[in-house]
Amino acid sequence: MATKSHPRTPLNANSRAPPYPSRQSLYAARNRNLLMYSSAVIVFAVGVTYAAVPLYRMFCAATGFAGTPNVGTGRFEPARLVPVDGARRIKVHFNADRAEALPWAFTPQQKFVTVLPGETSLAFYKAKNESKKDIIGIATYNVTPDRIAPYFSKVECFCFEEQKLLAGEEVDMPLLFFIDKDILDDPACRGIDDVVLSYTFFRARRNAQGHLEPDASDKDVQNSLGFGDYEMAPRAEIRNAQPGKSS
Repeated sequence: MATKSHPRTPLNANSRAPPYPSRQSLYAARNRNLLMYSSAVIVFAVGVTYAAVPLYRMFCAATGFAGTPNVGTGRFEPARLVPVDGARRIKVHFNADRAEALPWAFTPQQKFVTVLPGETSLAFYKAKNESKKDIIGIATYNVTPDRIAPYFSKVECFCFEEQKLLAGEEVDMPLLFFIDKDILDDPACRGIDDVVLSYTFFRARRNAQGHLEPDASDKDVQNSLGFGDYEMAPRAEIRNAQPGKSS
């Protein structure tokens, strides 16, 4: 039995080519994607470098690491800012230091205050620029014993912020704080009757990223933050400057 043969339809100019890219166009697309991914990684790395100092401070403030008091961590609901009646009062002592390179007088207005857990307290420091030039200062702080740091919350303070004093100017610097009532549930904090809050003022400078930082050695700054007993890695620029290290 004979079978019918169907005539083939010839290709013409209007016929579409198969949607398969050539090897050259495929490699070009891969290179574009690789370039986009590489650029994104570089941008992210640069952003992390610029944000390293603020993120580090946020981490310390959020966790109370090494005696860094909490700042703005969601503990300020009205129900939590109520003194716990019958609880033992805690005496908070105030300490003030300054770097030798900073010609300021810096002192606490009160030696100590006593507070109940959950009770807010207002304290003041006084700073005076004793030089004939305008100077920008920046303060670091820590609290001891360091195990109380997660419960020592500051509602308002002058730390890690630019403090510019004109020549001969004297100012009062307020500090509003409280000790969170959760301290009563922490066995490690039982028996704590005295706390020391220490501030250290440094002359300020701007680093390569444009952030204000203390104009002092890393060792002095870490000691003022309460990290003196912790081993810290050197800065990147210091590591790169060491013999045998490529930049």
